[in-house]
Amino acid sequence: MAKEKSVYVCTECGGTSPKWLGKCPSCGAWNTLIEQASSPAPTGGGQNRFGTQFAALAGASELAVLSEIEASDVARTPTGLDELDRVLGGGIVAGGVTLIGGDPGIGKSTLLLQAADALQNAGQLALYVTGEESGAQVAMRARRLGLERSQVQVMAEIQLEKIIATLDANRPAIAVIDSIQTVYSDQLTSAPGSVAQVRECAAHLTRFAKASGTAVVLVGHVTKEGALAGPRVLEHMVDTVLYFEGDTHSSFRLVRAIKNRFGAVNEIGVFAMTERGLRGVANPSAIFLSQHSEPVPGSVVLVTLEGTRPMLVEIQALVDDGGPSPRRLSVGLERDRLAMLLAVLHRHAGVACMDQDVFVNAVGGVRITEPAADLAVMLAIASSLRGKPLPKGFIAFGEVGLAGEVRPAPRGQERLKEAAKLGFSVAIVPKANAPKKGAIEGLTIHAVERIEQALDAVRGLE
Repeated sequence: MAKEKSVYVCTECGGTSPKWLGKCPSCGAWNTLIEQASSPAPTGGGQNRFGTQFAALAGASELAVLSEIEASDVARTPTGLDELDRVLGGGIVAGGVTLIGGDPGIGKSTLLLQAADALQNAGQLALYVTGEESGAQVAMRARRLGLERSQVQVMAEIQLEKIIATLDANRPAIAVIDSIQTVYSDQLTSAPGSVAQVRECAAHLTRFAKASGTAVVLVGHVTKEGALAGPRVLEHMVDTVLYFEGDTHSSFRLVRAIKNRFGAVNEIGVFAMTERGLRGVANPSAIFLSQHSEPVPGSVVLVTLEGTRPMLVEIQALVDDGGPSPRRLSVGLERDRLAMLLAVLHRHAGVACMDQDVFVNAVGGVRITEPAADLAVMLAIASSLRGKPLPKGFIAFGEVGLAGEVRPAPRGQERLKEAAKLGFSVAIVPKANAPKKGAIEGLTIHAVERIEQALDAVRGLE
């Protein structure tokens, strides 16, 4: 009996190799090739010089002129969870495919069960397919969430063909697949969770969603680095990719959209985990601000922008005497950017931290990725080094360049209005972000063009 041929498939990119290699020849990842049985080649048809087989030549498809294609805004169905609707762009879209990933126990299944129940109560048929739990376990979670009378239909199944047949027979408005790594197809010999199974099962579910109009939500596992497990092509297949983030020591959770074909990206929804499940946080700025009875050195409030939502986050800095190798550590901000800002602070403002340990933290576990945090970080470092607090009700934002210039941040007026609404009274902002027509009530604004001007303005406020 002839030995069954096998190939080695990369778990990162899905690339194949006829033999095992330490490094994937397609994406360059190390130790990611696993052995799988090769699929038999299709029979019949001719074969060209690239090895592609054709049963017959297909006819040409019709072409359409872009300007003549009728296009209208897609209809959205609210999920009943305002924060989730914000991230999705207003609600679920018929035929849309959403992929949501997060750490184990973060609350993915809880959130989707709550959303499915809210849609079911609104008259939309919801189907929850669980591959990791039994129906009884899902029912127990529903009881804990206060959903004793939920009419959501539950199916405990992991075989793809049975799942699609059930979906086709019932045609629900939304179908949750928890999770895509547990689903397998009989057409493939590899185990559930392998690259081939995840790719093919997601492709079949995506085609079904587009053909039937059912909105499909896929729950995905994440790797130890925090990225979605499986081939990267999985993120390209779907319409929306959401990441569920949060600190295990905190009750707050963030849902972040990194891809959305039907709405804005980089939107976030803020939830609080309670005994009755996840609840939306209407004013997320409050959870990212520490409660100080009096101003303390090294603390500056930053107005950051997450998607279309301005949020206030406290930036804390601690500068202390260091040894022969001073440390630069940051939590929630890029460490390389911190080193760059310290160099700019020394060169253009005369604030030297060469022999000091510098620690910077964004309160609440939030991650700041935009450069508009530069000015707040530098003012916090200068405040901690001098040991003098900034005035009460003080905020700052702005990008700082290598030449010491303070550049404007996008949508500066919205940031200032959000700060004024929450009772802040003093702001140092880039000159281009200062209001051009009229002042913002209750907010004194100091517009600066360079970092040394910002430090002089702070000294004038003391």
